[in-house]
Amino acid sequence: MDQDKQHGNAQTEILDEKRQEEIKAKFDRDSRTRHFTGIPGYIVKGLLVLFAAYVFATTLLFTLPEQVRRSAFVGILVFIGYLFYPARKGMTSRVNYIPWYDFVLAILGGGAFFYWVFNFHEIIHRAALITPTDIYVGLVGMILLAELCRRVVGVPILVVALGFVAFAFLDGYSLRRVVHQLFFTTEGIIGVPIGVASTFIVLFIFLASFLEKTGIAKFFIDLANGLAGSKSGGPAKVAVIASALLGLISGSSVANTVSSGPITIPTMKKIGYKPEFAAAVEASASTGGQIVPPILGAAAFLMAEITAIPYITIALAATLPAALYFIGVFLMVHFEAKKLGLKGLPKEMIPKVGLLALTKGYLFLPIILLVILMGRGFTPAFAACWAILAVFVLSFIRKDTRFKPGTFVEAVGNGTKNTISVAIACAVAGTIVGIVTLTGIGQILINQLVRVVNHPFFIATGTSLFVALLITAVTCIVIGLGMPTTAKYVIMATIAAPMIMRAGMEIGVVVPLLAAHMFVFYFGIVADITPPVALAAYAGAAIAKSNPIKTAVIATKLAIATFILPFIIVLSPAILIGYHDSTVLEIIKIIISSIIGMASLAVGVQGYMLTKVSAPFRLLAAAAGILMLYPGIGTDLIGAGMAGLVVVSQALIAKREKITV
Repeated sequence: MDQDKQHGNAQTEILDEKRQEEIKAKFDRDSRTRHFTGIPGYIVKGLLVLFAAYVFATTLLFTLPEQVRRSAFVGILVFIGYLFYPARKGMTSRVNYIPWYDFVLAILGGGAFFYWVFNFHEIIHRAALITPTDIYVGLVGMILLAELCRRVVGVPILVVALGFVAFAFLDGYSLRRVVHQLFFTTEGIIGVPIGVASTFIVLFIFLASFLEKTGIAKFFIDLANGLAGSKSGGPAKVAVIASALLGLISGSSVANTVSSGPITIPTMKKIGYKPEFAAAVEASASTGGQIVPPILGAAAFLMAEITAIPYITIALAATLPAALYFIGVFLMVHFEAKKLGLKGLPKEMIPKVGLLALTKGYLFLPIILLVILMGRGFTPAFAACWAILAVFVLSFIRKDTRFKPGTFVEAVGNGTKNTISVAIACAVAGTIVGIVTLTGIGQILINQLVRVVNHPFFIATGTSLFVALLITAVTCIVIGLGMPTTAKYVIMATIAAPMIMRAGMEIGVVVPLLAAHMFVFYFGIVADITPPVALAAYAGAAIAKSNPIKTAVIATKLAIATFILPFIIVLSPAILIGYHDSTVLEIIKIIISSIIGMASLAVGVQGYMLTKVSAPFRLLAAAAGILMLYPGIGTDLIGAGMAGLVVVSQALIAKREKITV
């Protein structure tokens, strides 16, 4: 009887994993890969391991010229990419099958970039005097990179990239000039984005892959369950905490949703949350995982390279905004649970935190090591390599986390496959950067924005900078729809961040460099839950079997802090601790006022505190929250007073209705 029960549980688990893969493949394009077994499987795994060996060798053992290293990096991934990713969604069912034309495309695409590698000295010597052969090779490489991007990343980024390339031709640039700029210089495809992807991001992807194989995701979920599972609306709070922790190693909101959602969403539904709300909690929390230091969805490394601000400074500066985001979502969930009268999970279902820490706490040590090494001034690449080694060594502490040869190969293979989408997106984003550099279109867009913000009405009302930020925010959301984090950040950092800084200069306001980049980064992230292309929300809805549009709308409401915090960052950069000069007392004041502000905002949005909040007091609470989030003595005092009125009102109503707090 027990054996039958165990078999049934195992079968259910298999079905759940299959469903997870289906959902991930539907909403996460880089999961739609071909499958290989037997001898073809060993050959493909060998290719993936060889790529990993190349990455670690060029990082630790020897140095190549940047053009050679970057071109080889892209060439290998283009070759592997065509072997793994079919031309159409429904072509992944046949095992061990690659059509002949994908072999051809793999060889041509990879070969185009290795043409750069083998003819490096000659190409450098010729400078801008490229030959007809160079042009043909460059065109083949660019076209096949674009096709692979369509398969792996999607169409949105291609539309943007092709729009910029079309502008270059309309602006009078020749095919020879465009190909040279995009393919044969370090200002195009093998520019800064691919440089960062091939040195820092790839290693952190491998680190995440190794951590995943130790079962750290389950550890995070169990830990969150132990901390909050028994509280009111516990499973939703578990989703928030677990997603914040998963954000430490994950750079994808969809992957984060699909990793923890199959556990958290059904549990939320079981205790009484509506399917749309349950899915929205997971989607908003998982999207927030991309703003969690130290990785910031892999954008932190790009930000450090583009801005020349030390990586550790960026990670520290992002800490308070990320904490406020999750505090906001957590409080939204809390008030929703109180409003519905939801309880937590039974005590017998709650893991003991102390026991978890003793038995599985060592899984967190590589992340601690990573932070310590980077804090002491070591490069992210060096720190990531040591963290990966630590994962491998520490895995042998327990049998269930131990790396076997097969586990090791799977971790390396998954790391390589996960690198393909990020690297291809960075390469295509590099074409946009190259066109901006070539044509000066960025300056044209900046001038247009300056004309808008210099309108007499905006100047008279003192709203010029706010209008510039609003226009930039909408642009970031629209362009960021359906794009991976790294690609949309590169595009926005190239175009939108300078627009904000120039708009500020026009009206005599200095917008700090990091504040401008954080602004565009946040508004690029929020596209993952903003309708109509809210991929994380749709993935959550597929798990919850809920209405995807309703789920996206609720997720947007839960993540309202993401729409407010970027404005606060620009208007008052003191919130960027470690970047902006602030005293200890100022930092403490900012933290206290910000937490109160997020609590007030949550009350205003959810309409509940100790009891139901009336419409006038909801508006009062929301306004108080915004004022408290904006650091400043005047706004803090006014906001605190307004929040105090809401608290007193709720206390009086609770006393009258004899509500137990």
